[in-house]
Amino acid sequence: MDAMENLMSRNSVPPKLLSEPAPDDNVLQEILDTAVRAPDHGAIQPWRFHIVRGEARAKLGEIFVEALLKREPDAPEAAITKERNRTSFAPLVIVTCAKVTTDHPNVPPVEQIVSTGAAIQNIMNAAHSKGFGSFLSTGKNARDPHVKQAFNLSDDDEIVGFVYLGTPKPGLSDKPRPEAAEFCTEWTGPIAAAAE
Repeated sequence: MDAMENLMSRNSVPPKLLSEPAPDDNVLQEILDTAVRAPDHGAIQPWRFHIVRGEARAKLGEIFVEALLKREPDAPEAAITKERNRTSFAPLVIVTCAKVTTDHPNVPPVEQIVSTGAAIQNIMNAAHSKGFGSFLSTGKNARDPHVKQAFNLSDDDEIVGFVYLGTPKPGLSDKPRPEAAEFCTEWTGPIAAAAE
């Protein structure tokens, strides 16, 4: 598959539709090697990749439950079960974090977070090129202080996303995509504000 075909054929695969096998250590290393080729203004290298597999997935699920109960002490049992099982479907999760440098004179935190997002996109595209499916999840767990603490992150650091990886189950259909032209304009000068 050439590069454009790879980019145009990638779809997110929900974790419940991912199964074993996950990428083995050699393939996973290749995938992660693409991540560190993301644009990185100032060569800050903000990305951190925490590989979660095997029994560690259940431990992360318990961290999610603890975080939920800190946010909502009276959370219903169904919500607790959902958090506990969140990491149990896909065989491998990469918790992708930005270790943010707040005092860099030329590279604000947003650029470091964008760089980490670009690393995630490289991971997902590389996984697809190797025949694996992926899914990016964020949500409350990505912003929760208790979850961040489990990965030794400071208040300034960010969990940019949980990347779920595995083998797609058969029968997945392509997701409809919009035409890029719908989101493009040719800018020739300042844009006037819309009349109210």
